[in-house]
Amino acid sequence: MPEAAALRLKVLIVDDEPPARERLRALLGEIGDTEVVGDAATGAEALGQTHDLAPDVVLLDVRMPGMDGLEVARHLNVLDEPPAVIFTTAFDRYAVEAFEAQAVGYLLKPVRKEQLAAALARAGRLTRAQLQTLAASGARRSHIAARRRDGLRLIPVEEVQYFVADQKYTTVRHLGGEDLIEDSLRLLEGEFGAAFVRIHRNALVGVKFLERIERTAEGQYFVHLRGCEAPLPVSRRMAGELKERFRI
Repeated sequence: MPEAAALRLKVLIVDDEPPARERLRALLGEIGDTEVVGDAATGAEALGQTHDLAPDVVLLDVRMPGMDGLEVARHLNVLDEPPAVIFTTAFDRYAVEAFEAQAVGYLLKPVRKEQLAAALARAGRLTRAQLQTLAASGARRSHIAARRRDGLRLIPVEEVQYFVADQKYTTVRHLGGEDLIEDSLRLLEGEFGAAFVRIHRNALVGVKFLERIERTAEGQYFVHLRGCEAPLPVSRRMAGELKERFRI
């Protein structure tokens, strides 16, 4: 008996609608070999419970207020051992075809027991390529997820003052301090567009925090950001563009 229990899949249910969560819980009870370890109504709750409960599978609603399922999936992949993700969606068939093309697991609402059982049987973690596809097709994230010993730290993008790349990692400086992430500057620049501007090959700064740019007697340019004591170096090529674009 202990061996059989060890094979049970631990499942976290994420949906902002209580009836949908209850339906999935009931279906999982009928399927067997699964254990519902928790449920969540928001993306932030889902991330916190994933860290605390370590589910094998997350049944993840796509459309939720605030942080949607696509963004949650991208944050989950930051974990050392991310769970398998199965999206649940009420999208029309054209959107479902898009999910199929991206090879991402999905269930169309209302979820049926046979579909759920089959999805659980083939559940696998999202690959890096699939996450890149989600990043390209979905809306930009509202938060940046940084992996820490006590779980994921969600950093509102609107509070990010700058990103600085250093070899494998990128430092995120924000109103709450500093954290390390693995996102490249190229990915961040492409995702967040006009909200950030590149001042150097290894640095992006938040446009809303820009205060002024200055040039030293030696000809080096620096940019000053609101809330940051130390100025950041600006390359000569970027300095002209900054002054022209922002008149700072």
